[in-house]
Amino acid sequence: MSDMLRAPAETKYADELDYLESVDSGPKPSTWRLSPKMIRTFVLGSEPSDGLEREVAQKWFGERSVVERAIVTLASDRGLLLLGDPGTGKSWLAELLAAAVCRNSTQVVQGTAGTTEDHIKYSWNVSMVIAKGQSRESMIPSPIMTAMETGTIGRFEELTRSTSDVQDALISILSEKYVSVPELKGEDGTVFAKPGFAVIATANSRDRGVNDLSSALKRRFNFVQIPVVTDKRSEAEIVRFRTEELLRRHQIELDVPPTLLDVLLRSFEDLRAVATAAGSDDERLESALSTAEQIGVLEDAILHSNFFGERALTAHALGSSLVSSLSRRAPEDTSILTKYLANTVHQRSEQEGGEWPQFLAAGLETLKALA
Repeated sequence: MSDMLRAPAETKYADELDYLESVDSGPKPSTWRLSPKMIRTFVLGSEPSDGLEREVAQKWFGERSVVERAIVTLASDRGLLLLGDPGTGKSWLAELLAAAVCRNSTQVVQGTAGTTEDHIKYSWNVSMVIAKGQSRESMIPSPIMTAMETGTIGRFEELTRSTSDVQDALISILSEKYVSVPELKGEDGTVFAKPGFAVIATANSRDRGVNDLSSALKRRFNFVQIPVVTDKRSEAEIVRFRTEELLRRHQIELDVPPTLLDVLLRSFEDLRAVATAAGSDDERLESALSTAEQIGVLEDAILHSNFFGERALTAHALGSSLVSSLSRRAPEDTSILTKYLANTVHQRSEQEGGEWPQFLAAGLETLKALA
């Protein structure tokens, strides 16, 4: 695992999955590695009432009903579509579910405007075709086809960003559970899905209208809405969890004061309120101000402090990182941030003191450099 920049969930949490599998006595689909109840425990963490000898950490922060509905969908014949705003943890939840169900979360297709039907079905090894002709050996199966052949889970990220032709190619896979290969004859001409095969797709709710799903494809998915995290305590837990993970991954020993996490959380809360009250797009930041972007601001500040600062996160580094990360349009974004710093942050700086004065100074300094 030390040789991986980012280990998949089934590798990162292998010991925990092994333990849960060894004590799991709950009912489960025949091909699953864990029972639905134990998968929920793996994703949301253990509770004293579970009676486990070791604690299982919470990995995804959200509503229990969302996770349970997603698990139930995977046990059915329907595809699972996780729908939500950017930064709500759709991809992370999909990865955790795949890791718990079949110990393989890496069979992923990334939906883009350039994604083709080959990416979800198959293509050919040209050199082998020239040498020996078309055969199963010269075929290059897609991650989705590989999942079909192995009876595991295939993932499709950003489904609505792919074209309608690509989306339609999923219909027969989800309904008929096989892929026809016209180039091959006999038994090799059809690839059937084995028990355990399922598809988890994600879609950004802000991408509606880009490539809307057809009615036929919608019927083959069970939609699970991932709500935006609005609870301050839950969001704080997510940020702390990701911060600890970041420090471990980069092997950084750096002090992150809780007071600075509070400054970050309150700043994003303020800017979301500004966006909600805005009358037009020019009056709100281009950033979605998601929890993921909040973590990105913190990561930038931590790395800058570690390599160029005092090996301790400072309000100056955090203020500079926030302005740099959120200033994507000029003059709209810079104008919004200037007003926020000059009004709200300046007032807090005078009334509360603490980390706010340094945070304010760094933000204004960065805005001046961007001008």
